[in-house]
Amino acid sequence: MKFSIGFDKRDLPKVHKAFDKIIESKKWTEGYYTELFESKWCEYNNLDSVSFSSWSGAAMAAMEFFGLKGKTVLCPSNTFMATPFAILNAGAEVQFVDCNRFDLCMSYDDMVSKAEKYKPAAVWVVHIGGHIAFDVEKIANYCKKNNIILLEDCAHSHGASWNGKKTGEWGDAGFYSFYATKTITTGEGGMLVSKNKDLIEFAKKYRNYGKFDYKVHGLNFRVTEFSAAIGAIQVDRLKDIIDFKNDYARKLDLKYQNRIKLPDGMISGYYKYIVFEEAEKSNGKVYEEQCHRILNHNIELPNSDWVSKNHWCVPIYYNP
Repeated sequence: MKFSIGFDKRDLPKVHKAFDKIIESKKWTEGYYTELFESKWCEYNNLDSVSFSSWSGAAMAAMEFFGLKGKTVLCPSNTFMATPFAILNAGAEVQFVDCNRFDLCMSYDDMVSKAEKYKPAAVWVVHIGGHIAFDVEKIANYCKKNNIILLEDCAHSHGASWNGKKTGEWGDAGFYSFYATKTITTGEGGMLVSKNKDLIEFAKKYRNYGKFDYKVHGLNFRVTEFSAAIGAIQVDRLKDIIDFKNDYARKLDLKYQNRIKLPDGMISGYYKYIVFEEAEKSNGKVYEEQCHRILNHNIELPNSDWVSKNHWCVPIYYNP
């Protein structure tokens, strides 16, 4: 795998200072920097935020809170296997939805078709490549009208917005990843965001075994203070990273006409710069194999199969 960690070396003194402070405090988990990271992410994302040691922990906490065990959840096939695996590990049943060719994200029309067929308790919308799913507004309205929980996989969408609205704001909960490849990273880590205050309190207990009354049957998904410190520093740098990537993308736009073209008012975080022509310099595809194929679901999702063969990613790394 070829990728570049988007860390600005000018921030190294801040990291060293933070690590010294953590070591001196002798509190290496659930301390000052965990709260600081969550506070900064809340301010950036306009939603209450709970940090986790992984994206999976955040996703599992929400699915447990919403009681999805034994129920049907719709999920796009054009996503990383983390999404359907989270559904399955929560004890729910996954049914796959096709994507659009123009944005690689969940198709509203196919989602409605599958929702009418399977009567799901929840829908996952996945924001692919750094931009926001073009159909997210219609999907959110449908889910609200039909009392369906909407979950947002925001793993790629750091820094993305649509007329000022950030990912996670459309759904009942959103989940960010800070894995090593992501636009900003803590090496490993995740963040749950939501406007639901009860979910936020539940998530804080879920990540720590349900301490101290143990009414929440959680597990260990705590983030370390060292990871949280890096995350807090990275949040401060996020605007610089997104501005750099968007400037670079505008130069690539002159070369690649057959590419994803954003709607008016949308800003991409450009986790990936996606084109529909074979690029001379490419770091591969977002996903080469579709989840419904991996899990041997006997369904036809023509757009998902098409995009797996007909898109490429042009490198676009932060390098100030």
